Amino acid sequence: MATNTASLRYPYPDPPAEGAAITVAPGVLWMRLPLPMALDHVNVYALDEGDSWTVIDTGFASKRGRAIWENLLAGPLQGRPVSRVIVTHHHPDHVGLAGWLMEQGATLAMPRTGWLLARMLTLDVQEVPNSEALTFYKLAGMDADELAKRAQERPFNFADCVAPLPLGFTRLVDGETIQMGGRLWDIRMGHGHAPEHATLWSRDDNLVIGGDQLLPSISPNLGVYPTEPDADPVGEWLRACEAFLPVARDDQLVLAGHKLPFTGLPLRLRQLIDNHHSALDRLQSHLTEPRAAGECFAPLFKRKIGRGEYGLALVEAVAHLNHLHQTGRAVRILREDGAWGFQAAS
Repeated sequence: MATNTASLRYPYPDPPAEGAAITVAPGVLWMRLPLPMALDHVNVYALDEGDSWTVIDTGFASKRGRAIWENLLAGPLQGRPVSRVIVTHHHPDHVGLAGWLMEQGATLAMPRTGWLLARMLTLDVQEVPNSEALTFYKLAGMDADELAKRAQERPFNFADCVAPLPLGFTRLVDGETIQMGGRLWDIRMGHGHAPEHATLWSRDDNLVIGGDQLLPSISPNLGVYPTEPDADPVGEWLRACEAFLPVARDDQLVLAGHKLPFTGLPLRLRQLIDNHHSALDRLQSHLTEPRAAGECFAPLFKRKIGRGEYGLALVEAVAHLNHLHQTGRAVRILREDGAWGFQAAS
């Protein structure tokens, strides 16, 4: 869901070229790795530790990704090793090459929930969707043709783009601090886009490492999956954004996981909150009769959803319907077609 960002400021309007880096603060480098999807990049950062680097997030595990990292290590990172990897959350574009960097001597720090999920999902390789996944899609009202295709196709597996994670990591804990790049950082956990999503707030200057919790111009996907079909990531997201508001300042430079570094964080948090409240209001107005998640794309996204976006759109629709249901704004019934139907509460 796009948001107007005319009032936000982008001190570095041009992203780094592949294999290059931009200095965004003393001892802090911004780099990019490509992604094979509509959101075609992930931002990664390196913090100077003197004789080595701390790296924030990693990109997908792929032959191209490893080659880009080798060029970065030899070029902008001046041949110095990566001594530590900080992973903000468990999604593949952020954790993908953490194991590969660990094989070269780096240690890993990330939230415990993210580490457990990444370990679990890389070990859970499926050649065809399991019955629980197909049941989830049916309950969500997935288009019948789409469901038939997915039942025959190999599903996405974490192991396809996440290197194996060795045992052993350092846990990032909400409310604690971490020293890196000559700065002391407060660890504050977000939720919604991923459980226990680490954000890092410098006490020594105006830097905030936002990952996907604090993005400009787009809202991160808030999805419900077969692993927890009754989850309420929208509620978790709204509570996290509200919790960040008291510590957000207009001058903070947010180093985001995608798009551009930006300032204007208090405004952006309010936009993110208002964006989802507006989406919930539109969705509730749409529920004049029991509707499944697959029938709710128009009020949520206000544009046509193609097959390449269908899966993410479906899990986000489930998330918003779950929130309406669990906050008493909608009721849920099992329809004759086997899908959950949500209708606005009277």
